[in-house]
Amino acid sequence: MKKYTIIIQWSEEEQKYIVSLPEFGPYAHTHGDTYEDALKNAQEVLELLIEDYQANNKELPKPLILDHNLVYQ
Repeated sequence: MKKYTIIIQWSEEEQKYIVSLPEFGPYAHTHGDTYEDALKNAQEVLELLIEDYQANNKELPKPLILDHNLVYQ
């Protein structure tokens, strides 16, 4: 299975964790009251997105790759 990015951030305004799945576009979001719930929901949404892409014969997005050389320079 491909490795996709899951970004989890705390929202003071909503008082919950907001999750983004950037490879799948600006509308691929979910949330959770705890970090653990947010991660679980993100994994479920990611599985559903992959299933949808495959069911509709859409090419899956390329995973973003973190280049540690760029991060730590």
